[in-house]
Amino acid sequence: MAKILVTDKIQLGEVPDGAVEVHDRAGIERSELLQIVGTYDAIITRSRTFVDEELLAAATSLKVIGRGGVGVDNIDLDAASRRGVVVLNAPEANNVSAAELAITLMLSAARGVARSDRQIRGGTWDRGFLGREVKGARLGIVGLGRIGSLVARRAQALGMEVGAYDPYISAQRAEDLHVTLFDVLNDLLARSDVLTVHTPLTDETDGMIGAEQLAKLPEGAVVVNAARGGIIDEQALADALDSGHVFAAGLDVFRNEPPAADHPLVGRDDVVLTAHLGANTREAQQRVGAEILERTIAALEGDYQRGVVNAPALASDVLRDLGPHLQLGEMLGSMAVQLASGRIRELSVEFAGDFPRDPDPVATAVTKGFLEPILTEPPNYVNAAAIARDRDIRVAKTIASRSRGYTTHVQVTVRSDEGEASVAGTVLEGKPRIVEIDGFPIEISPESAMLVCTNVDRPGAIGKVGTILGDAGVNIIGMQLSRVGQDGLAMFVLTLDTLPPDDVTDLLRQQTDVIRSLRAVRL
Repeated sequence: MAKILVTDKIQLGEVPDGAVEVHDRAGIERSELLQIVGTYDAIITRSRTFVDEELLAAATSLKVIGRGGVGVDNIDLDAASRRGVVVLNAPEANNVSAAELAITLMLSAARGVARSDRQIRGGTWDRGFLGREVKGARLGIVGLGRIGSLVARRAQALGMEVGAYDPYISAQRAEDLHVTLFDVLNDLLARSDVLTVHTPLTDETDGMIGAEQLAKLPEGAVVVNAARGGIIDEQALADALDSGHVFAAGLDVFRNEPPAADHPLVGRDDVVLTAHLGANTREAQQRVGAEILERTIAALEGDYQRGVVNAPALASDVLRDLGPHLQLGEMLGSMAVQLASGRIRELSVEFAGDFPRDPDPVATAVTKGFLEPILTEPPNYVNAAAIARDRDIRVAKTIASRSRGYTTHVQVTVRSDEGEASVAGTVLEGKPRIVEIDGFPIEISPESAMLVCTNVDRPGAIGKVGTILGDAGVNIIGMQLSRVGQDGLAMFVLTLDTLPPDDVTDLLRQQTDVIRSLRAVRL
């Protein structure tokens, strides 16, 4: 019978008879843990226990690590993957609690709950404050994933009209939720009496609600952030509150936690604050314990369908034969989603040439790379296909009937309601290479930061871009050109030390006399 060691305090719930043997040693000292962990098939932790290289080396029988909750910062995922140890968590268990807290912050901010509470405790009985009703108000949700969807349903029960912005959610999914989907963020903001954000914190969403976006809200709007600190520019929000443009705010998260005592949003009567409590309910903690135990037992039996945050080590022969192509696939998927615009409907992967074995795992790698820039929890080779299905993104795989001029060739095409974007690559001398972007033949060694520019094929375009980047202190590592004569357009790709700031990118896009499109890619 498999043995599970519980190292941190967690409410596991009832253990199925005869399924596993569970030893609860919550709070165990590390020295003792190192001595006994070698006899266990799985361990269940929270955040206290550090599962690092040393512990994994001692855990000679370990097959599964279950992490109650969302984060896995205390687990060395790379070391676990190298040893073939599956790491899983239970992030969905907190969804209801997080959604309810967002609604709580919205209502509390709109009705001045924190303001009145502080006044009464200070000896003041002030009945003159006028709050805001939410019935009939227009709620704008940025990020219509699991938590955003739960917020939408609860807001509708309060009589609110709900709209959302999420370029990675299908129109059908929004229709099922009775939510109006907006293709442009500013269009949503302009009709949002209440704004709530429910996205991961990524390069794309960091500071996405700044001074310009807050100014788009109707006068007297309420702003809520129970997702991740940094999505809303905190100083810009304070300024909007000072001006009266924003009526009140409710915050559960900050960029730096805990916030400093002199933080511009702390100590205000028009801001309701909680200490990152989105997951902190008794019910959520009970669900976390029950789900992590269920998932750990399932993983011990070979079922990796739920909660896996690292892929079990691929078979050694697959890694040997397809390793560089798996790396290529992830790069192509990541590039494709960043090159695309609009609401994505389909991801198409075409294989051509003579692969060492069935290239189907490469399509999974493409899907994984495609999803990584848009998710909080990183996808893996186990769950990538299921996540794409959940988001109504069709993944099509085809084998080309003719060669593309390379020994192996992988083309990824993203189709959206605004058209399509494509990128193709191959493996040369064991390393991934980009060989085509949007039909332009161009060979690139992928770098972490790239600018893909479509330009009018005449002198001056490249020089103008180079001058603007140079003036901004952005170093160009390399450049590749492609001329195909299509509609008088050409393409060049710059590889950079770092991507330029947004204002520099905006300035480049304004050079419409020579630049037709400019897209930033981060790998």
